[in-house]
Amino acid sequence: MSIQIAPSILSADFCNLERDLKAIDHADLVHVDVMDHHFVPNLTLGEPVVKRICEVTNLPVDVHLMIEDPDRWAPEYAKLGAASVSFHMGAVHAPVRLARQLHDMGCKACFAVRPAEPVEPIFDILDEFDMILIMTVEPGFGGQKFLDNQMAKVRRLRDEITRRGLNTHIQVDGGVSPTTAHIVAEAGADVLVAGSAVYGADDRAKAIDDIRAKAEAAYRA
Repeated sequence: MSIQIAPSILSADFCNLERDLKAIDHADLVHVDVMDHHFVPNLTLGEPVVKRICEVTNLPVDVHLMIEDPDRWAPEYAKLGAASVSFHMGAVHAPVRLARQLHDMGCKACFAVRPAEPVEPIFDILDEFDMILIMTVEPGFGGQKFLDNQMAKVRRLRDEITRRGLNTHIQVDGGVSPTTAHIVAEAGADVLVAGSAVYGADDRAKAIDDIRAKAEAAYRA
């Protein structure tokens, strides 16, 4: 597996979103955080904006649902054109059924884990998912400090994926930058979400390249 970089538009300028999408056009994915002011204490964007993002970007759209009732809403984002949809352990009621529904729609299914949640409960259903998202900040707001204590969780997950010969990706979201990219990659993450580290840089393309280079040099397969 090669390293994939997924800039998060949570740190973009929402009044110039198409411009900011074009600024990351050599990334691998565009990460879109959907928050509902209930599951997390923030409100971002919803279906109409995600629909337009899918229409104007050439990148696969990676939707991260930080919302209540993803069983109901995740398929709606797949219908809009999302390439992958992540939903949270603490919000979903029937994760396997939802993952299979997304797969039937041609969309990748991803399970998201908050910092206080263990990763081991996912192991029995790991082969149902294309990617596991490990949060390295508390979900809800960008620009938070990276939680390096989550790397033990990434390592346990990578060991389990390797032991079973699965192709499941490990995504890390929160505080990823050129100074932390090697830490998450060494632990076994291969999809890196970066928000402020990309959109806060003067040269966004260079920021993406720097994160990718640091991660590739340290990646533990």
